[in-house]
Amino acid sequence: MTDPILTLSGISKSFPGVRALHKVALELYPGEVTALIGENGAGKSTLVKTLTGIYQPDEGEIRVGGQVVSLPTAIAASNAGITAIHQETVLFDELSVAENIYLGHAPRNRFGLIDWKTMRAEAQKTLDAMAAGIDAGIPLKELCIAKKHLVAVARALSIDAQVVIMDEPTAALSQKEIEELYVLVDLLKQDGKAILFISHKFDEIFRIADRYTVFRDGEMVGKGLIKQTPQGEIVRMMVGRPVDQIFPERSATIGQTVLDVQGLSHPTEFEDISFAVKKGEILGFYGLVGAGRSEVMQAVFGMTAPSSGTMVLDGRTIAPRSPADAVEAGIVYVPEERGKQGVITGEPIFKNVSLPSLDKTSRNGFLRMVEEFKLARTYTERLDLRASSLSQNVSTLSGGNQQKVVIAKWLATLPKVIILDEPTKGIDIGSKAAVHGFMAELVAQGLSVIMVSSELPEILGMSDRIVVMREGLIIDTLDNRNLQPETLVRLAAGIAQEQAA
Repeated sequence: MTDPILTLSGISKSFPGVRALHKVALELYPGEVTALIGENGAGKSTLVKTLTGIYQPDEGEIRVGGQVVSLPTAIAASNAGITAIHQETVLFDELSVAENIYLGHAPRNRFGLIDWKTMRAEAQKTLDAMAAGIDAGIPLKELCIAKKHLVAVARALSIDAQVVIMDEPTAALSQKEIEELYVLVDLLKQDGKAILFISHKFDEIFRIADRYTVFRDGEMVGKGLIKQTPQGEIVRMMVGRPVDQIFPERSATIGQTVLDVQGLSHPTEFEDISFAVKKGEILGFYGLVGAGRSEVMQAVFGMTAPSSGTMVLDGRTIAPRSPADAVEAGIVYVPEERGKQGVITGEPIFKNVSLPSLDKTSRNGFLRMVEEFKLARTYTERLDLRASSLSQNVSTLSGGNQQKVVIAKWLATLPKVIILDEPTKGIDIGSKAAVHGFMAELVAQGLSVIMVSSELPEILGMSDRIVVMREGLIIDTLDNRNLQPETLVRLAAGIAQEQAA
Protein backbone atom coordinates (compact mmCIF):
# COMPACT_ATOMS: atom_id res chain seq x y z
CA MET A 1 0.00 0.00 0.00
CA THR A 2 1.17 3.54 -0.80
CA ASP A 3 2.26 5.50 2.25
CA PRO A 4 -0.17 8.23 3.35
CA ILE A 5 0.65 11.84 2.53
CA LEU A 6 -0.90 13.06 5.78
CA THR A 7 -1.20 11.24 9.09
CA LEU A 8 -2.83 12.44 12.28
CA SER A 9 -2.39 10.50 15.50
CA GLY A 10 -3.67 11.21 19.00
CA ILE A 11 -5.01 14.66 18.12
CA SER A 12 -7.01 16.26 20.95
CA LYS A 13 -8.55 19.71 21.25
CA SER A 14 -10.70 21.14 24.04
CA PHE A 15 -12.47 24.42 24.66
CA PRO A 16 -13.96 25.64 27.95
CA GLY A 17 -16.60 23.08 28.86
CA VAL A 18 -16.34 21.23 25.53
CA ARG A 19 -14.07 18.40 24.36
CA ALA A 20 -14.08 18.85 20.59
CA LEU A 21 -11.53 16.16 19.64
CA HIS A 22 -10.16 13.28 21.67
CA LYS A 23 -7.14 11.32 20.41
CA VAL A 24 -8.39 11.17 16.82
CA ALA A 25 -6.51 9.55 13.98
CA LEU A 26 -6.72 10.13 10.24
CA GLU A 27 -4.77 9.06 7.16
CA LEU A 28 -4.98 10.62 3.69
CA TYR A 29 -3.50 8.83 0.67
CA PRO A 30 -2.22 10.24 -2.63
CA GLY A 31 -4.69 10.03 -5.50
CA GLU A 32 -7.56 9.08 -3.19
CA VAL A 33 -10.60 10.76 -1.67
CA THR A 34 -11.26 10.12 2.03
CA ALA A 35 -14.72 11.09 3.24
CA LEU A 36 -14.92 12.49 6.77
CA ILE A 37 -18.38 11.56 8.07
CA GLY A 38 -20.20 12.48 11.26
CA GLU A 39 -23.20 14.21 12.74
CA ASN A 40 -23.26 17.96 13.28
CA GLY A 41 -20.95 18.57 16.23
CA ALA A 42 -18.91 15.39 15.73
CA GLY A 43 -15.66 17.38 15.49
CA LYS A 44 -15.21 17.67 11.74
CA SER A 45 -14.94 21.47 11.63
CA THR A 46 -12.49 21.50 14.53
CA LEU A 47 -10.31 19.01 12.68
CA VAL A 48 -10.36 21.12 9.51
CA LYS A 49 -9.36 24.22 11.50
CA THR A 50 -6.55 22.22 13.12
CA LEU A 51 -5.26 21.10 9.72
CA THR A 52 -5.38 24.63 8.31
CA GLY A 53 -3.52 26.30 11.18
CA ILE A 54 -6.49 28.09 12.76
CA TYR A 55 -6.48 25.89 15.87
CA GLN A 56 -3.50 24.23 17.48
CA PRO A 57 -4.06 20.78 19.01
CA ASP A 58 -3.63 20.27 22.75
CA GLU A 59 -1.82 17.03 22.04
CA GLY A 60 -1.04 14.66 19.20
CA GLU A 61 1.09 14.58 16.09
CA ILE A 62 0.65 15.72 12.48
CA ARG A 63 2.86 14.24 9.77
CA VAL A 64 3.06 15.39 6.17
CA GLY A 65 5.13 13.22 3.84
CA GLY A 66 6.36 11.27 6.85
CA GLN A 67 7.74 14.36 8.59
CA VAL A 68 6.30 15.78 11.82
CA VAL A 69 5.02 19.30 11.19
CA SER A 70 3.71 22.16 13.32
CA LEU A 71 0.92 24.32 11.89
CA PRO A 72 0.79 27.45 14.07
CA THR A 73 -0.71 29.62 11.31
CA ALA A 74 -2.68 29.33 8.07
CA ILE A 75 0.50 30.29 6.20
CA ALA A 76 2.36 27.42 7.85
CA ALA A 77 -0.38 25.03 6.74
CA SER A 78 -0.15 26.36 3.18
CA ASN A 79 3.64 26.02 3.21
CA ALA A 80 3.20 22.42 4.37
CA GLY A 81 1.08 21.75 1.29
CA ILE A 82 -2.40 21.84 2.88
CA THR A 83 -5.22 23.91 1.41
CA ALA A 84 -8.97 24.02 1.95
CA ILE A 85 -11.96 24.70 -0.30
CA HIS A 86 -14.87 25.71 1.89
CA GLN A 87 -18.62 25.85 1.37
CA GLU A 88 -18.21 29.63 1.28
CA THR A 89 -15.06 30.28 -0.68
CA VAL A 90 -12.40 32.24 1.21
CA LEU A 91 -11.41 34.50 -1.67
CA PHE A 92 -11.37 38.24 -2.38
CA ASP A 93 -14.12 39.61 -4.62
CA GLU A 94 -12.37 42.87 -5.48
CA LEU A 95 -9.20 41.16 -6.75
CA SER A 96 -8.85 39.54 -10.15
CA VAL A 97 -9.07 35.79 -10.64
CA ALA A 98 -5.30 35.63 -11.25
CA GLU A 99 -4.57 37.62 -8.09
CA ASN A 100 -6.73 35.25 -6.05
CA ILE A 101 -4.97 32.22 -7.49
CA TYR A 102 -1.48 33.56 -6.77
CA LEU A 103 -2.19 35.56 -3.60
CA GLY A 104 0.81 35.14 -1.31
CA HIS A 105 3.00 33.35 -3.87
CA ALA A 106 2.92 35.56 -6.96
CA PRO A 107 5.78 35.20 -9.49
CA ARG A 108 8.35 37.99 -9.28
CA ASN A 109 10.70 39.63 -11.72
CA ARG A 110 14.43 40.20 -11.22
CA PHE A 111 13.69 43.39 -9.26
CA GLY A 112 11.55 41.52 -6.73
CA LEU A 113 8.32 43.04 -8.01
CA ILE A 114 5.22 41.07 -8.96
CA ASP A 115 5.42 39.87 -12.56
CA TRP A 116 1.81 40.63 -13.51
CA LYS A 117 2.09 39.33 -17.07
CA THR A 118 3.54 35.98 -16.01
CA MET A 119 1.04 35.66 -13.15
CA ARG A 120 -1.93 36.15 -15.46
CA ALA A 121 -0.50 33.81 -18.08
CA GLU A 122 0.20 31.04 -15.56
CA ALA A 123 -3.23 31.46 -13.99
CA GLN A 124 -4.87 31.25 -17.41
CA LYS A 125 -2.87 28.13 -18.22
CA THR A 126 -4.10 26.43 -15.04
CA LEU A 127 -7.71 27.46 -15.66
CA ASP A 128 -7.57 26.24 -19.27
CA ALA A 129 -6.15 22.89 -18.17
CA MET A 130 -9.20 22.56 -15.93
CA ALA A 131 -11.54 23.58 -18.79
CA ALA A 132 -12.89 26.18 -16.37
CA GLY A 133 -13.93 28.71 -19.02
CA ILE A 134 -12.79 31.62 -16.86
CA ASP A 135 -10.80 34.70 -17.90
CA ALA A 136 -7.98 35.11 -15.37
CA GLY A 137 -8.09 38.90 -15.70
CA ILE A 138 -11.68 39.57 -14.60
CA PRO A 139 -12.65 40.53 -11.03
CA LEU A 140 -13.64 37.54 -8.93
CA LYS A 141 -16.96 39.22 -7.97
CA GLU A 142 -18.22 38.66 -11.53
CA LEU A 143 -18.21 34.88 -11.02
CA CYS A 144 -20.95 32.67 -9.62
CA ILE A 145 -20.33 30.45 -6.60
CA ALA A 146 -19.54 27.40 -8.74
CA LYS A 147 -16.91 29.32 -10.72
CA LYS A 148 -15.40 30.63 -7.50
CA HIS A 149 -14.95 27.01 -6.42
CA LEU A 150 -13.03 26.44 -9.67
CA VAL A 151 -10.76 29.36 -8.78
CA ALA A 152 -10.17 27.81 -5.35
CA VAL A 153 -9.20 24.52 -7.02
CA ALA A 154 -6.89 26.41 -9.39
CA ARG A 155 -5.25 28.04 -6.37
CA ALA A 156 -4.67 24.58 -4.84
CA LEU A 157 -2.99 23.48 -8.07
CA SER A 158 -0.89 26.66 -8.28
CA ILE A 159 0.65 26.20 -4.83
CA ASP A 160 1.18 22.50 -5.52
CA ALA A 161 -0.81 21.54 -2.43
CA GLN A 162 -0.50 17.87 -1.57
CA VAL A 163 -3.58 17.81 0.66
CA VAL A 164 -6.85 19.38 -0.49
CA ILE A 165 -9.70 19.68 2.03
CA MET A 166 -13.17 20.08 0.49
CA ASP A 167 -15.58 21.16 3.24
CA GLU A 168 -19.22 20.87 2.09
CA PRO A 169 -18.20 22.18 -1.37
CA THR A 170 -21.50 21.31 -3.07
CA ALA A 171 -23.88 22.94 -0.57
CA ALA A 172 -24.66 25.94 -2.80
CA LEU A 173 -24.25 24.26 -6.21
CA SER A 174 -26.78 23.04 -8.77
CA GLN A 175 -26.72 19.40 -9.89
CA LYS A 176 -24.93 20.36 -13.11
CA GLU A 177 -22.31 22.29 -11.14
CA ILE A 178 -21.89 19.36 -8.75
CA GLU A 179 -21.17 17.05 -11.68
CA GLU A 180 -18.55 19.55 -12.90
CA LEU A 181 -16.99 19.53 -9.43
CA TYR A 182 -16.74 15.72 -9.59
CA VAL A 183 -14.69 16.10 -12.77
CA LEU A 184 -12.35 18.46 -10.94
CA VAL A 185 -11.97 16.00 -8.06
CA ASP A 186 -10.95 13.36 -10.59
CA LEU A 187 -8.40 15.84 -11.96
CA LEU A 188 -6.96 16.36 -8.48
CA LYS A 189 -6.79 12.59 -7.93
CA GLN A 190 -4.95 12.12 -11.22
CA ASP A 191 -2.51 14.78 -10.06
CA GLY A 192 -1.75 12.69 -6.96
CA LYS A 193 -3.47 14.94 -4.42
CA ALA A 194 -4.82 13.51 -1.17
CA ILE A 195 -8.38 14.79 -0.75
CA LEU A 196 -10.39 15.07 2.45
CA PHE A 197 -14.05 15.35 1.42
CA ILE A 198 -16.61 16.46 4.01
CA SER A 199 -20.27 16.08 3.12
CA HIS A 200 -23.55 15.05 4.73
CA LYS A 201 -24.86 13.74 1.42
CA PHE A 202 -24.38 9.99 1.26
CA ASP A 203 -24.97 9.84 -2.48
CA GLU A 204 -21.99 12.18 -2.95
CA ILE A 205 -19.81 10.23 -0.53
CA PHE A 206 -20.50 6.92 -2.25
CA ARG A 207 -20.08 8.50 -5.68
CA ILE A 208 -16.76 10.23 -5.03
CA ALA A 209 -14.89 8.71 -2.05
CA ASP A 210 -12.44 5.81 -1.93
CA ARG A 211 -12.17 5.64 1.86
CA TYR A 212 -14.11 6.90 4.85
CA THR A 213 -13.42 7.91 8.44
CA VAL A 214 -16.30 8.33 10.89
CA PHE A 215 -16.22 10.78 13.82
CA ARG A 216 -18.65 10.64 16.72
CA ASP A 217 -18.59 12.98 19.72
CA GLY A 218 -15.06 14.11 18.87
CA GLU A 219 -13.63 10.61 18.50
CA MET A 220 -12.69 8.51 15.49
CA VAL A 221 -14.98 5.46 15.67
CA GLY A 222 -14.44 3.74 12.34
CA LYS A 223 -12.69 3.78 8.96
CA GLY A 224 -12.50 1.63 5.88
CA LEU A 225 -12.99 1.36 2.13
CA ILE A 226 -16.24 2.75 0.73
CA LYS A 227 -16.79 -0.10 -1.74
CA GLN A 228 -16.62 -2.65 1.07
CA THR A 229 -19.04 -0.89 3.45
CA PRO A 230 -22.86 -0.64 3.28
CA GLN A 231 -24.40 2.76 4.00
CA GLY A 232 -26.33 1.33 6.93
CA GLU A 233 -23.12 0.31 8.68
CA ILE A 234 -21.77 3.86 8.43
CA VAL A 235 -25.02 5.22 9.83
CA ARG A 236 -24.74 2.89 12.81
CA MET A 237 -21.19 4.13 13.44
CA MET A 238 -22.43 7.73 13.38
CA VAL A 239 -25.17 7.23 15.97
CA GLY A 240 -24.01 4.15 17.86
CA ARG A 241 -23.52 5.74 21.26
CA PRO A 242 -25.98 5.29 24.12
CA VAL A 243 -28.19 8.23 25.03
CA ASP A 244 -26.44 8.76 28.36
CA GLN A 245 -27.86 12.15 29.21
CA ILE A 246 -30.65 12.32 31.77
CA PHE A 247 -33.62 14.27 30.51
CA PRO A 248 -36.31 15.71 32.76
CA GLU A 249 -39.62 13.99 33.29
CA ARG A 250 -42.39 15.93 31.56
CA SER A 251 -45.97 16.03 32.74
CA ALA A 252 -47.34 18.63 30.32
CA THR A 253 -50.74 17.96 28.77
CA ILE A 254 -50.60 18.59 25.05
CA GLY A 255 -53.54 20.70 23.94
CA GLN A 256 -54.86 22.34 20.80
CA THR A 257 -52.79 23.70 17.93
CA VAL A 258 -51.25 27.09 18.75
CA LEU A 259 -49.21 27.79 15.60
CA ASP A 260 -50.15 26.38 12.20
CA VAL A 261 -47.73 26.98 9.31
CA GLN A 262 -48.82 26.00 5.80
CA GLY A 263 -46.92 26.10 2.48
CA LEU A 264 -44.12 28.39 3.66
CA SER A 265 -41.57 28.85 0.88
CA HIS A 266 -38.47 30.94 0.18
CA PRO A 267 -36.91 31.31 -3.29
CA THR A 268 -33.52 29.87 -2.28
CA GLU A 269 -33.77 28.33 1.21
CA PHE A 270 -36.85 26.10 1.61
CA GLU A 271 -40.08 25.05 -0.08
CA ASP A 272 -43.62 24.09 0.96
CA ILE A 273 -42.98 23.92 4.70
CA SER A 274 -46.06 22.88 6.68
CA PHE A 275 -46.17 22.03 10.38
CA ALA A 276 -48.20 22.69 13.51
CA VAL A 277 -47.13 23.00 17.13
CA LYS A 278 -49.56 22.46 19.99
CA LYS A 279 -49.98 23.94 23.44
CA GLY A 280 -47.64 22.23 25.91
CA GLU A 281 -45.67 20.48 23.13
CA ILE A 282 -41.98 20.42 22.23
CA LEU A 283 -41.76 20.05 18.46
CA GLY A 284 -38.25 19.05 17.39
CA PHE A 285 -36.67 19.92 14.05
CA TYR A 286 -33.82 17.62 12.97
CA GLY A 287 -31.62 17.72 9.87
CA LEU A 288 -28.04 17.89 8.69
CA VAL A 289 -26.06 20.96 7.66
CA GLY A 290 -27.88 22.91 4.95
CA ALA A 291 -31.27 21.33 5.63
CA GLY A 292 -32.88 24.77 6.04
CA ARG A 293 -34.17 24.46 9.60
CA SER A 294 -32.80 27.76 10.92
CA GLU A 295 -33.88 29.55 7.75
CA VAL A 296 -37.47 28.38 8.30
CA MET A 297 -37.41 29.62 11.89
CA GLN A 298 -36.01 32.99 10.84
CA ALA A 299 -38.89 33.36 8.38
CA VAL A 300 -41.43 32.48 11.08
CA PHE A 301 -39.82 35.12 13.31
CA GLY A 302 -39.96 37.80 10.61
CA MET A 303 -36.20 38.01 10.04
CA THR A 304 -36.59 37.05 6.37
CA ALA A 305 -39.59 37.31 4.06
CA PRO A 306 -41.09 34.09 2.67
CA SER A 307 -42.32 34.12 -0.93
CA SER A 308 -45.52 32.25 -0.07
CA GLY A 309 -47.34 30.47 2.72
CA THR A 310 -49.57 31.27 5.69
CA MET A 311 -49.20 31.28 9.47
CA VAL A 312 -52.06 31.11 11.95
CA LEU A 313 -51.40 31.79 15.65
CA ASP A 314 -54.24 31.10 18.09
CA GLY A 315 -56.75 31.22 15.27
CA ARG A 316 -55.52 34.54 13.88
CA THR A 317 -53.60 34.85 10.61
CA ILE A 318 -50.27 36.59 11.07
CA ALA A 319 -47.58 37.71 8.61
CA PRO A 320 -44.68 39.16 10.62
CA ARG A 321 -42.53 41.50 8.56
CA SER A 322 -40.01 41.98 11.35
CA PRO A 323 -39.00 40.37 14.65
CA ALA A 324 -40.94 43.14 16.41
CA ASP A 325 -44.12 41.98 14.63
CA ALA A 326 -43.45 38.39 15.68
CA VAL A 327 -42.80 39.32 19.31
CA GLU A 328 -45.97 41.39 19.41
CA ALA A 329 -47.92 38.42 18.03
CA GLY A 330 -46.42 36.08 20.63
CA ILE A 331 -43.52 34.32 18.87
CA VAL A 332 -39.92 34.65 20.10
CA TYR A 333 -36.67 33.18 18.73
CA VAL A 334 -33.51 32.20 20.60
CA PRO A 335 -30.89 32.00 17.81
CA GLU A 336 -28.05 29.54 17.40
CA GLU A 337 -25.49 32.36 17.09
CA ARG A 338 -26.39 33.93 20.45
CA GLY A 339 -23.16 35.97 20.57
CA LYS A 340 -24.01 37.70 17.27
CA GLN A 341 -27.81 37.63 17.21
CA GLY A 342 -28.96 36.98 20.77
CA VAL A 343 -27.18 39.42 23.09
CA ILE A 344 -25.61 42.87 23.02
CA THR A 345 -22.17 42.00 24.32
CA GLY A 346 -21.22 45.51 25.42
CA GLU A 347 -24.16 45.82 27.78
CA PRO A 348 -24.92 44.43 31.26
CA ILE A 349 -27.21 41.48 31.89
CA PHE A 350 -30.18 43.51 33.11
CA LYS A 351 -30.25 45.71 30.00
CA ASN A 352 -30.12 42.67 27.72
CA VAL A 353 -33.02 41.03 29.53
CA SER A 354 -35.22 44.13 29.60
CA LEU A 355 -34.54 45.27 26.03
CA PRO A 356 -37.64 43.72 24.34
CA SER A 357 -39.86 44.74 27.28
CA LEU A 358 -39.14 48.46 27.58
CA ASP A 359 -42.87 49.21 27.69
CA LYS A 360 -42.93 47.36 31.03
CA THR A 361 -39.88 49.10 32.48
CA SER A 362 -40.50 52.70 31.43
CA ARG A 363 -42.92 55.45 32.38
CA ASN A 364 -43.71 58.57 30.36
CA GLY A 365 -40.90 57.72 27.95
CA PHE A 366 -38.23 57.36 30.64
CA LEU A 367 -36.57 54.06 31.57
CA ARG A 368 -36.79 53.04 35.22
CA MET A 369 -33.66 51.11 36.16
CA VAL A 370 -35.32 49.67 39.25
CA GLU A 371 -37.98 48.06 37.06
CA GLU A 372 -35.33 46.78 34.63
CA PHE A 373 -33.49 45.09 37.49
CA LYS A 374 -36.72 43.66 38.88
CA LEU A 375 -37.73 42.19 35.52
CA ALA A 376 -34.25 40.77 34.89
CA ARG A 377 -34.04 39.26 38.38
CA THR A 378 -37.43 37.53 38.01
CA TYR A 379 -36.43 35.60 34.89
CA THR A 380 -32.70 35.03 35.48
CA GLU A 381 -33.41 33.51 38.90
CA ARG A 382 -35.84 31.06 37.30
CA LEU A 383 -33.02 29.97 34.98
CA ASP A 384 -30.40 29.77 37.76
CA LEU A 385 -28.16 32.27 36.00
CA ARG A 386 -24.61 32.25 37.41
CA ALA A 387 -23.24 35.80 37.51
CA SER A 388 -21.64 38.13 40.05
CA SER A 389 -24.48 40.63 39.57
CA LEU A 390 -27.02 41.72 37.00
CA SER A 391 -24.68 44.61 36.15
CA GLN A 392 -22.05 42.17 34.87
CA ASN A 393 -21.23 42.60 31.18
CA VAL A 394 -22.89 39.78 29.27
CA SER A 395 -19.72 39.23 27.19
CA THR A 396 -17.93 37.95 30.31
CA LEU A 397 -20.43 35.13 30.87
CA SER A 398 -19.92 31.52 29.82
CA GLY A 399 -21.75 30.23 26.77
CA GLY A 400 -24.35 28.49 28.91
CA ASN A 401 -25.08 31.61 30.94
CA GLN A 402 -25.28 33.75 27.80
CA GLN A 403 -27.89 31.31 26.54
CA LYS A 404 -29.85 31.76 29.76
CA VAL A 405 -29.78 35.55 29.32
CA VAL A 406 -31.24 35.21 25.83
CA ILE A 407 -33.98 32.87 27.03
CA ALA A 408 -34.76 35.16 30.00
CA LYS A 409 -34.98 38.15 27.64
CA TRP A 410 -37.67 36.52 25.53
CA LEU A 411 -39.59 34.90 28.38
CA ALA A 412 -40.10 38.36 29.85
CA THR A 413 -42.26 39.18 26.80
CA LEU A 414 -44.71 36.41 27.85
CA PRO A 415 -44.73 34.60 24.48
CA LYS A 416 -47.05 31.86 23.24
CA VAL A 417 -44.41 30.11 21.12
CA ILE A 418 -40.68 30.05 21.84
CA ILE A 419 -38.25 28.86 19.15
CA LEU A 420 -34.98 27.47 20.49
CA ASP A 421 -32.34 27.09 17.77
CA GLU A 422 -29.58 24.72 19.00
CA PRO A 423 -30.38 25.66 22.63
CA THR A 424 -27.42 23.80 24.18
CA LYS A 425 -24.77 24.30 21.50
CA GLY A 426 -21.34 24.84 23.04
CA ILE A 427 -22.41 24.67 26.70
CA ASP A 428 -21.40 22.25 29.42
CA ILE A 429 -23.43 19.31 30.74
CA GLY A 430 -24.63 21.17 33.83
CA SER A 431 -25.94 24.09 31.80
CA LYS A 432 -27.54 21.69 29.33
CA ALA A 433 -29.45 20.05 32.17
CA ALA A 434 -30.64 23.47 33.37
CA VAL A 435 -31.87 24.44 29.89
CA HIS A 436 -33.60 21.08 29.43
CA GLY A 437 -35.26 21.40 32.84
CA PHE A 438 -36.50 24.85 32.04
CA MET A 439 -37.87 23.70 28.68
CA ALA A 440 -39.92 21.14 30.59
CA GLU A 441 -41.17 23.93 32.86
CA LEU A 442 -42.15 26.07 29.88
CA VAL A 443 -44.39 23.44 28.32
CA ALA A 444 -45.82 22.56 31.75
CA GLN A 445 -46.94 26.20 31.95
CA GLY A 446 -48.69 25.87 28.59
CA LEU A 447 -46.10 27.39 26.25
CA SER A 448 -45.35 25.81 22.90
CA VAL A 449 -41.68 25.10 22.15
CA ILE A 450 -40.07 24.56 18.76
CA MET A 451 -36.56 23.15 19.22
CA VAL A 452 -34.03 22.98 16.40
CA SER A 453 -31.25 20.59 17.39
CA SER A 454 -28.47 18.63 15.71
CA GLU A 455 -27.83 16.47 18.79
CA LEU A 456 -29.61 13.13 18.49
CA PRO A 457 -29.82 12.49 22.25
CA GLU A 458 -31.35 15.93 22.76
CA ILE A 459 -33.84 15.69 19.90
CA LEU A 460 -34.94 12.22 21.05
CA GLY A 461 -34.85 13.03 24.76
CA MET A 462 -36.86 16.27 24.63
CA SER A 463 -39.24 16.19 21.63
CA ASP A 464 -42.85 15.01 21.52
CA ARG A 465 -42.80 14.97 17.72
CA ILE A 466 -39.89 15.40 15.32
CA VAL A 467 -39.87 17.12 11.92
CA VAL A 468 -37.04 15.87 9.69
CA MET A 469 -35.74 18.23 6.99
CA ARG A 470 -33.38 17.68 4.08
CA GLU A 471 -32.29 20.23 1.47
CA GLY A 472 -35.04 22.72 2.26
CA LEU A 473 -37.88 20.20 2.37
CA ILE A 474 -39.76 18.44 5.14
CA ILE A 475 -39.15 14.72 4.62
CA ASP A 476 -41.33 13.40 7.44
CA THR A 477 -42.93 14.27 10.77
CA LEU A 478 -42.59 11.48 13.34
CA ASP A 479 -44.23 10.73 16.66
CA ASN A 480 -41.38 10.27 19.16
CA ARG A 481 -42.40 6.88 20.56
CA ASN A 482 -39.65 4.26 20.54
CA LEU A 483 -38.03 6.18 17.70
CA GLN A 484 -34.57 4.93 16.75
CA PRO A 485 -31.71 7.37 16.01
CA GLU A 486 -30.88 5.43 12.84
CA THR A 487 -34.32 6.30 11.48
CA LEU A 488 -33.68 10.04 11.86
CA VAL A 489 -30.21 9.91 10.30
CA ARG A 490 -31.48 7.77 7.41
CA LEU A 491 -34.23 10.28 6.63
CA ALA A 492 -31.97 13.32 7.07
CA ALA A 493 -29.24 11.86 4.84
CA GLY A 494 -31.59 10.43 2.20
CA ILE A 495 -30.63 6.79 2.70
CA ALA A 496 -33.16 4.20 1.55
CA GLN A 497 -34.65 1.92 4.21
CA GLU A 498 -33.29 -1.30 2.74
CA GLN A 499 -29.74 0.09 2.80
CA ALA A 500 -29.92 1.03 6.49
CA ALA A 501 -31.47 -2.25 7.61
